[in-house]
Amino acid sequence: MVIITGGAGFIGSAMLWELNRNGEENIIIVDDLGSTTTGQWRNLSGLRFADFIAKNLFPDLLERGALEGISAIIHMGANSSTTETDADHLLSNNFGYSKKIAAYCMAHDARLIYASSAATYGDGQNGYSDNIDGVDTLRPLNMYGYSKQLFDRWALKHGVLDKASGLKFFNVYGPNEYHKDDMTSVVFKAFHQIGEKGTVQLFQSHRPDYLDGEQLRDFIYVRDCTSIMAWMLEKPEVSGLFNVGTGTARSFKDLATATFSALGRQPEINYIPMPETLRDKYQYYTCAEMAKLHSAGYNKTFTSLEKGVKEYVQHYLAASNPYLDNGKKTSHA
Repeated sequence: MVIITGGAGFIGSAMLWELNRNGEENIIIVDDLGSTTTGQWRNLSGLRFADFIAKNLFPDLLERGALEGISAIIHMGANSSTTETDADHLLSNNFGYSKKIAAYCMAHDARLIYASSAATYGDGQNGYSDNIDGVDTLRPLNMYGYSKQLFDRWALKHGVLDKASGLKFFNVYGPNEYHKDDMTSVVFKAFHQIGEKGTVQLFQSHRPDYLDGEQLRDFIYVRDCTSIMAWMLEKPEVSGLFNVGTGTARSFKDLATATFSALGRQPEINYIPMPETLRDKYQYYTCAEMAKLHSAGYNKTFTSLEKGVKEYVQHYLAASNPYLDNGKKTSHA
């Protein structure tokens, strides 16, 4: 039995798809679906799993031993909003909840793969190395990143990372993110801006060493993320913290251009001032160091930005959208 917390969310539901694709259906989904208007339940439609458990009930069921035969927990459930202001909620939801899951896995020899975040790296002044020795040197820029760092540090101190794998996701994009509101990827936002106005808005640069739109991120397609997690399920000896990116930094201008190209349109990009509230917390460059994952044995090629954006736009976002000029309509996988 495999459990996916946050299984109706973006990466969680993509992982459910990955496991189904590999013939696995003995899976329990743990999540909150919220309102029907958010449509998060649609992320589960057409996918196969054995049961669904409400998020608030799950820790008690674990502690009472009510769930048997758990071989692995893929812990993706968290509040991932980088602008969340309720620090106590983030501590409880992202730190306390994770500790309960980790304690169960260690006591019952169950595989644990959990979501950390590249937000733990802060402004990047200490680099983007996933070496465990550097965990205490990181200074996240927001409470979300700090809640993730707290758990990484706790897991290291209590020996959890000797058996578990914590994944520091960089800028993930792909299907099933529509419910994330302001936290959706720039691809998702760019697609809808093109449909509504014919242009894409990107932030101006407020640093002389970066041109407008040339701020850099490590963008990774969600299917590459699930490929890594599926591989780790088969490799219980692989443990520790690992970056999940491509190892290549690309600009927001590149990403917007790829979105226009996927729609068969010429780029029209407008640069707008960055809100002053974000300027002190804004990262101009992120890029995952991937040597550790490769050394552990993962050697699949990552999807290029252009290929990933094209598939996401044409096969999902524009599958029934009039802004796709080439007329090819593809159903959801």
